[in-house]
Amino acid sequence: MIKSETSELKKLLTQKRCSITRICGCYVDGDKNKKTTFGHSFLSLPEEEMFKYFEILRKPLSGTLGKNSIDLQVTEDAEKPGGQQEFLMRLRASGLKDDALVEEYFDRIIASYEFVGNYLILVVHDAYDVPGQARDGFEMEDASEEVYEYLLTVLCPVKLSDPGLSYDPVTNEFHNRTRDWIVDLPLNGFLFPAFNDRSADVHSILYYSKDAENLGEEFIDRMLGCRRPMSAISQKETFQALVEETLGDGCEFDRVKNIHEKMGEFIADHQDETQPLVLDRAEVKNIFASSGVANDRLEDFDRHYDVSVGSVGADPELRVSNVYSARSFDVKTPDVTIKVKPDRTDLIDEGEVDGRPCLLIELNGEVEVNGINVKARRKLEDA
Repeated sequence: MIKSETSELKKLLTQKRCSITRICGCYVDGDKNKKTTFGHSFLSLPEEEMFKYFEILRKPLSGTLGKNSIDLQVTEDAEKPGGQQEFLMRLRASGLKDDALVEEYFDRIIASYEFVGNYLILVVHDAYDVPGQARDGFEMEDASEEVYEYLLTVLCPVKLSDPGLSYDPVTNEFHNRTRDWIVDLPLNGFLFPAFNDRSADVHSILYYSKDAENLGEEFIDRMLGCRRPMSAISQKETFQALVEETLGDGCEFDRVKNIHEKMGEFIADHQDETQPLVLDRAEVKNIFASSGVANDRLEDFDRHYDVSVGSVGADPELRVSNVYSARSFDVKTPDVTIKVKPDRTDLIDEGEVDGRPCLLIELNGEVEVNGINVKARRKLEDA
């Protein structure tokens, strides 16, 4: 999914545009016991409660795509009869009105989800009449293309409110506040099916995790039947390892800088694409080759790729935004960190001064030291 698609669904989570048919919930304690369950029409809720639910339900659609909000692909096994996808399809078709099916859904989540403490499972069913879209991107309200029927599930911690003093207007006094259990914003959530190309994609699930580095791979595997994803940091570290392994002894400053520059060119060449940029095996190899990596090093590229990347799945894609910094080109030593604009790597070079290896930075324009404008020292030539 892309940002415009998640934004389109977020707009449904308002009182004016809401079309949610039903909401069901299950409160689970720290011992995995179901304390209570409920299910009723969403539009019958009091207005204040409805707004609170909107805030909670928007969260999985508000994550950073590619980092803590990711597209998951359903495995072939999960699509077989009796698999996780088949169950989700039956649950969606029921509109959450089959109590036995909803109870089984809660049981499956509880058995798969590892969480210390109490939490609330919320799931809503919606049938969105997707409006047509003109070439300029504006919606055509009278030109519906399909009805997008989906389930949105969130898992929210339930915590005791903080202790404190509260004012009692009856006695005109302050007393110890009664602590109660508060539903917090979701730690995890998922949308099935995904809304790819503004249409239902039953082979894909949009998954959200508040912690981008702890996605909950076991839950993804057991509950959703999806391929385990690499986190954003894991993708970055994997790409870095691939560069180091491929270059070997030739992993020098200029080589790495060239790869960075070629990555920038790759982004520029695809700036008009609406889908997130990803790198597969062939594209990574092409970037390495065009940046000047020696042929003898490229001969072992596939082996290094299999070790660094392929070990996590069958040729997984690396998201460009996770492996390339569009903000700065960073050079670090134990004592110094240098940050350069990614399109100005020409300002920094490697050289030698008085027989010592050095990084050379061109002083271009004004120079500040601790906020003080200083004059750059220039070599004076004899008149």
